[in-house]
Amino acid sequence: MAATTHTVTNQVPPLVGYDVFAADRALSEAVERHIEPGVLPVAREELGELGRSAGSAQAQAWGAQANEHPPVLRTHDRYGNRIDEVEFHPAWHRLLGHAVAAGLTDAWGRPAGHVRRAAGFLVWTQAEAGHGCPLSMTHAAVPALRTDPVLAAEWEPRLTAYVYEEGLRPASEKAGVLFGMGMTEKQGGTDVRSNTTRAEPLAGDGEYLLTGHKWFCSAPMSDGFLVLAQAPGGLSCFLVPRVLPDGSRNVFAIQRLKDKLGNRSNASAEVEFDGTWARRVGEEGRGVRTIIEMVAATRLDCVVGSAALMRQAVAQAIHHATYRSAFGGLLTDKPLMRNVLADLALESEAATVLAMRLAAAYDTDTEEERAFLRIAVPAAKYWVTKRCTPVVGEALECLGGNGYVEESGMPRLLREAPLNSIWEGSGNVQALDVLRALQREPQALDAFLREVGRARGADHRLDAAIKDLLTELADLEGIEARARRLVERMALVLQGSLLVRWAPPEVSDAFCASRLGGDWGTAFGTLPHSLGLASVVARARPVAD
Repeated sequence: MAATTHTVTNQVPPLVGYDVFAADRALSEAVERHIEPGVLPVAREELGELGRSAGSAQAQAWGAQANEHPPVLRTHDRYGNRIDEVEFHPAWHRLLGHAVAAGLTDAWGRPAGHVRRAAGFLVWTQAEAGHGCPLSMTHAAVPALRTDPVLAAEWEPRLTAYVYEEGLRPASEKAGVLFGMGMTEKQGGTDVRSNTTRAEPLAGDGEYLLTGHKWFCSAPMSDGFLVLAQAPGGLSCFLVPRVLPDGSRNVFAIQRLKDKLGNRSNASAEVEFDGTWARRVGEEGRGVRTIIEMVAATRLDCVVGSAALMRQAVAQAIHHATYRSAFGGLLTDKPLMRNVLADLALESEAATVLAMRLAAAYDTDTEEERAFLRIAVPAAKYWVTKRCTPVVGEALECLGGNGYVEESGMPRLLREAPLNSIWEGSGNVQALDVLRALQREPQALDAFLREVGRARGADHRLDAAIKDLLTELADLEGIEARARRLVERMALVLQGSLLVRWAPPEVSDAFCASRLGGDWGTAFGTLPHSLGLASVVARARPVAD
């Protein structure tokens, strides 16, 4: 065969060896905006190191390997003893170890901790999204445990440690631990109040034995779990250690690992409790209230994780179009492709700006910001996670047939894209949660309206959208049936207000014209042609200044 038939031309170099943080202008600007000057230099340095690691060939190889070699369940050892262990590829441990060492389980006790952690989570999970689950669960367990000062004193230093120690041992023998969560059961799913797992009190204060089955248990290889079970006083929250203080294994029978659409590197399991020792967290009968802060924190991570997936997909699409030629020129210079890329970039930047604003509200931690989060978190979780799948799908199409091939990495992103919309409460759950806040907590709506009102007068389309939203909020007839429509509008108005305040004019102009002004089609690439789309695409290109 002639060698000339194997000459490779017009192929795109891999997007590798770059700083994922510095190349993301929307994210780096958000960090500058939300972190006080005294902390900012340290935050910049740590995020730069993480960004360079995330963009390295090594981290990208770890991500591919962890997905090519998914976890394996070992229920018994060679002698027939029950061990219930999950084995992971070494690449998984390297990803997780790097993340823990970078502080991605530590947000609650350091200056600007939530903004720093959210930015790091957005950067690092672009290398591989699946290991974000144990990071998220471990981080989010802290506020739930703080309802019991004794448990918090015992566990929080290890949850927030910068040390990853794999393997099952008593928590007292480990410098750092991971946590998982078990809430849903097969008969109820999201309706956790229908749980049938029983908790029988023991003589020791706060000690119980659990019996039941958890249909979805997150991160089953973890050192501890927060679970819900029915105690004599009602549905309650419990801490289940994987290994008991004497070194013996707690009863934690992993029945199987879920065979999931995506998220292949991560283990999700069905677990049986049969006389499983547990400690109660919070009061009996107040399990949902106890664990709700953990749920809120993991919901924010769903927003951040979706923003990360969108950013990586858009970065790959723009990178491809920057180097690929067709029909006499580079794809990025073709007006129609530029329209598509700009449209995708708008969605990505809006998701990033909103995610970081929510993280900043956690750091501020005032009554006003807590009220804002009560509505803004479920609204953002609803909308941003739903936008992820169409964004990643369109970005994949920008690579053409190359994007449909596993080697491109795009199919892995597409399989991962629907996950955050489902986990921690799917779309209807989030929409109904917003309705509950509107009906029961008027201060939450007041805080939300004050936030969007800070941009009033800067863009006539935003002003009109706020006015229309107020009209919708004043009409409570049939409110549940139109909850999705209402929450979508709330999220879009919030994103628009943030972009008007903080994004370059070409970005906010295009967002308001399309998402709020109605000058938009039903597919990406339908922005008004008169906008400054070249600037929008250039801003989103993954090249650091």
